[in-house]
Amino acid sequence: MTTALDQNAVVRYEPRGAAQQLFKNRQSEVFIAGPAGTGKSLASLFRMHLIALNNKDIRCLIVRKTAVSLGSTTLVTYEKKVAQDALARGIVKWFGGSTREAPGYRYSNGSKIDVGGMDKPDRIMSSEYDLVFADEATELTIDDWEAIGTRLRNGKLAWQQQMGACNPSAPTHWIKQRCDQGQSAMLTSRHSDNPAYVNADGSYTTAGASYFEKLDALTGVRRLRLRDGIWAAAEGLIYEEFDDAVHLVDPFTIPYEWPRWLAVDFGFTNPMCMQWWAEDPDGRLFMYRELYHTQRLVEDMARQAKALMQYPSGAWREPRPRGVICDHDAEDRATLEKHLGLRTTPAYKRVSVGLQLVKSRMKKAGDNRPRVFLVRGALVERDPELDTARKPACTQEEIGGYVWAVKPGGTAPEAPVKKDDHGMDTMRYMVAARDAPVSRKRVAVRSVSPR
Repeated sequence: MTTALDQNAVVRYEPRGAAQQLFKNRQSEVFIAGPAGTGKSLASLFRMHLIALNNKDIRCLIVRKTAVSLGSTTLVTYEKKVAQDALARGIVKWFGGSTREAPGYRYSNGSKIDVGGMDKPDRIMSSEYDLVFADEATELTIDDWEAIGTRLRNGKLAWQQQMGACNPSAPTHWIKQRCDQGQSAMLTSRHSDNPAYVNADGSYTTAGASYFEKLDALTGVRRLRLRDGIWAAAEGLIYEEFDDAVHLVDPFTIPYEWPRWLAVDFGFTNPMCMQWWAEDPDGRLFMYRELYHTQRLVEDMARQAKALMQYPSGAWREPRPRGVICDHDAEDRATLEKHLGLRTTPAYKRVSVGLQLVKSRMKKAGDNRPRVFLVRGALVERDPELDTARKPACTQEEIGGYVWAVKPGGTAPEAPVKKDDHGMDTMRYMVAARDAPVSRKRVAVRSVSPR
C-alpha cells in the first residue's frame, strides 16, 4: 500500500492478514497476537501514524511497561520503518517533553503521539487520548491496562481504541482470558502476514529463511509461543507459583539500610549470571540488578560489577554486599575475588532443597505477598548473541521454560532440565543462602574483604 497524503508524506506499507484486519477494526479494545516476527508492532505503529496524519488535533499514546524498553525497541521501529519520510520532511517532529507534557511526536496538523512507560506514568496518565498502542502488552498488568483505558476520552476521533501487540504467553494470562471472555478482540497474526519474511506465494525471503532457522531451533514452551504462536504453559513447569503480575515489581528507591547480596553463577560459552539482591526488614528478597552475558571473562564481569557498585575513587555508590554467594569453581572464585575486591562464599548446592525453598518464597505469605521479587529492568544490558539465538537473556526470561526432567519410564521427576537455567541457579543460590538451615549461619556474616 502506497498512500500519498494531504501533508505530502508518503507511506509505503503492505498490510496482510491480521495487520489488514487491524486497520479496519474499531472495537474499543483489540490485541494483535502471534509468534515472533509477524509484524505485529509494525502494523500497530503504521496504523497510528496514518490516523495521526489524516486527522487533525488528535492525541495518541505509545506505551510499554518501562520507558527504557520503549525507547530501545518500539520507537526505533517507529522512526526507522514507519515515520522516516515524515520526520525527514519535518511533517513530524520530536518533542522532548516538559514538566507538563509527556515527550512524543508532534505532527504539523496538530496531532500528537505521546510516549512513555507505566513505570513513570505521571505525565502520560494525566492526559486524554483518542488512540493508544501498548507494545509487548503481556508485560502490563491488568491494572495497567484498565488504567490506560480510563484515559481514552479525548473525543477528537469518532471512535476511541486501545491496541495491544504481544507474543503469546501462558493460557492463564489476563490478555488471553480477557479475549476469551469477549471483553477484547484478538487478531491472530501469522508469519505469512509479514512481507519482509514471507513472499506473497508463501516462500521465504532471504531474511525470512535466516530468521526461521533461528525460530526452528527453539524448543519447549519458547518454541510453542515464539515459533508456533500458541498460548502455552510449559509442561512440567517448576515454578508454577510465579506470576508476572505478582512477582515483578516496578523499580523503586531501595532504602540504604536494606542489606545487599550478590549471587554469581559462572559461565563463558553459557552465560555468566550476576544478581544483586536487597532484603527488606521482613526478609523479602528483591533482585534489583543483573549482569547476564556469554563470551565474557570473569575478570571483565568483575570489573563491570565493581564499576556499578563503586565510584572510580573507590567510594561505594550503594551499600557494600554482605555476601557474595558463588558457584563452587575454585579458579573462577579466586579470579572474581581478585578483580572484585570482595571475598566469596560457596553456594549451597543441594538442588532439590534449593528449588523447594524458592517455591516456598514464591507463595503468598500471611500478608498476601510472596517473599521473593524481581525488579523490572534489572538487566543492565542485553547480550545480542542471546537475542540472535532466541535464548533467554535474563533471569525473568528463563522462568517460563524452567521445567522438570522426566526420568526414563515416566517416573516422577526430581531435577530440572539442565538448559537455559543460569539465572535459575543463581536465584537458588541466593534463596538457599538465606533459608537453608545449614547455610544461613555461614553466609549471614559480612563476607567481604577489607579492601
